[in-house]
Amino acid sequence: MKTTNVPIPGAEGPGVDGNDRRRTKDARSFHPNAIVPRRHVGWLFLILFLLIAGLAIGAPVHTENTSPAAQDEPGTAPVHPQVPKLQTALERYRAIAAAGGWTAIKGTRKFYQQDITDPAVTLLKQRLRASGDFTSDDTSSAFTEELTAAVKRVQKHFGFPENGVVDAALLKELNVPLRKRIAQLEANLARVQKLPEPAPGTRLVANIPEYKLHVYEGERLVFDMAVVVGSESNKTVLFNDEMTYLVFSPSWNVPPSIVKNEILPRMRGSHDYLWRNNYVMEGEEGGVPKIRQLPGAGNSLGRVKFVFPNENNIYFHDTPAKSLFTLRKRAFSHGCIRLAEPQKLAEYLLRNNPEWTPAKIKTAMNSGREQRVDLPGKVPVSLTYLTAWVDDDGALNFREDVYGLDS
Repeated sequence: MKTTNVPIPGAEGPGVDGNDRRRTKDARSFHPNAIVPRRHVGWLFLILFLLIAGLAIGAPVHTENTSPAAQDEPGTAPVHPQVPKLQTALERYRAIAAAGGWTAIKGTRKFYQQDITDPAVTLLKQRLRASGDFTSDDTSSAFTEELTAAVKRVQKHFGFPENGVVDAALLKELNVPLRKRIAQLEANLARVQKLPEPAPGTRLVANIPEYKLHVYEGERLVFDMAVVVGSESNKTVLFNDEMTYLVFSPSWNVPPSIVKNEILPRMRGSHDYLWRNNYVMEGEEGGVPKIRQLPGAGNSLGRVKFVFPNENNIYFHDTPAKSLFTLRKRAFSHGCIRLAEPQKLAEYLLRNNPEWTPAKIKTAMNSGREQRVDLPGKVPVSLTYLTAWVDDDGALNFREDVYGLDS
């Protein structure tokens, strides 16, 4: 991302050029206490007339303004699609609060599921009815099939496996006080109001708290996939950029911080650590060895990486640690984003290049030979942070504030 510094008129600093001195000299002619030569009087009247006429011409008029500046007026600038959706959700939750809110679900069981009868089930129905997730008039203490269907929907909207079983983790989410949910909606509404309007064409959006990458064509969701994001101590940086190329069978230049804090201690504990993990040492810099991991099955970047050059050195990549994708919370990386289905993304990004068939992509990913492939065009990438949003089905979703940015 490049930042352009724009000069500010009147902030040029102490240096004054000849034009500045000349303007200062001319300005003295109009000082109230200056003695004005008679030959200038006619010019003064002309200048005053033009100034007054200019003010009149510049007075507001009721006409359509199609200038670029007019597009930035409140209500006319493009807004992110989530803005009106979250505004509606916020109004609904405020209305729920005005109607009395909801009561926390208190129970003694470790989990609740279909065919169980328990007083806590009645509270569960009341809670889901208050948020609009359970529309039945049933107030019994029986965990019915209809309630199971409602629980599965709620699980999806909170990012849980959709098994219809209410466990302690789901109860914790359902028992979050309404005032906190309203504050969460307010925080995310403020966040999306600062987001740019989505770009047309192919774009990639990674939502950190959701642990997902979404692939869009305009406003249409094509597919999404699970991701692993930066840990709480190595947070993924939030920014927008453009993907320009990918690398099959990548090598990994290990960042100095990882060399110092992780690899060197392991080297001291095992003399063959570098060899066993396919690392090579290539000199040193600043007293820290420069270490590169060669392409291969055990490479930390997996079989492919997707690059959108940026100062944070953040990119998408494959990973040999596939088991992490089975977890609900997936904040484990050093900051980069690991993909559950990297080959699927590579095939999609190269779909219009007849040379790169799925078979050739698979071969390149497993060749062990590093190969860069430029994309046919730049693909916008957004690394976002939303703990509340409305999905394409119109359902309100919530996620845990993994980086603590809502408060």
